Amino acid sequence: MSEEIEQFLIYLATERGLSTNYQLIVQRSLETFAAWAATHGHTLRSIEAGHITDFLSHRKRSGLQASTVRLDAVALRIFFRFLASRQGWRQNPAESLSLPQPERHLPETLNPQEVRRLIESVGPGDPQGIRDRAILELLYSSGLRVSELCNARLENLDLESGFLRVIGKGNKTRMVPVGAPAMTAIQQYLTSGRPLDVKPRTGSEIFLSVRGKKLTPQRIWQLIRQYGKRVGIEVPVYPHLMRHSFATHLLGGGADLRIIQELLGHADISTTQIYTHVEKSGLKAVLKKFHPRG
Repeated sequence: MSEEIEQFLIYLATERGLSTNYQLIVQRSLETFAAWAATHGHTLRSIEAGHITDFLSHRKRSGLQASTVRLDAVALRIFFRFLASRQGWRQNPAESLSLPQPERHLPETLNPQEVRRLIESVGPGDPQGIRDRAILELLYSSGLRVSELCNARLENLDLESGFLRVIGKGNKTRMVPVGAPAMTAIQQYLTSGRPLDVKPRTGSEIFLSVRGKKLTPQRIWQLIRQYGKRVGIEVPVYPHLMRHSFATHLLGGGADLRIIQELLGHADISTTQIYTHVEKSGLKAVLKKFHPRG
């Protein structure tokens, strides 16, 4: 199948304009399938739907995650669709192929007491404490992705109305409300902390390093993990954990799922629905703890 695979990869690159990384993923999947087919005596034209299913089952039994097997299935489906179209096949063996369901992992969260302990442990007594307190307050108040926080700019912050305009995935812009404690912490940082770090070439990003440059996601990861360890939180604390906690606590407080979707900037409500499973798992824990037959 090497010649057909090469033609297909050229098609992905020139006609579909897909990334080199994606092409490599597809190539790996197709070459693995070709090797499996060869060991079982199958030629390209003799492949049937059952053969593809057998291959995917073999991949799953070998210990691969469902997400990897799903990538194989997608690659095979579009590959055989391409061949059927270009070579005039009457039947596409992968046409009715069903894709393995992606695994859904429940997000870790902090409880409200842990969040409060974490945030209140950071203050003016720490080096860069005013800045870091504002960062933690904003992450939890608005559920920002760490990249959104790093790129947040002064001109997009409205201190009077309490809103911040952020640019999320896919360059989509959304307005997020900022809670009162976060606004107070940001105002204090803009007044007493940020001016000390401004240098001649400093941009308009809200949060700056001591060198006057915008903070990187890696640096914020380091800071938050450091503060989590300091207050004795058992699970590793990271920026997205604050986002998960923001969404879970909103849902637990009665917020509508569609509102949470809008606040998080999710394109699909199914992405937000994972937090309903977190809430259900919390209910089961309560039942087990307090009910005599739980």
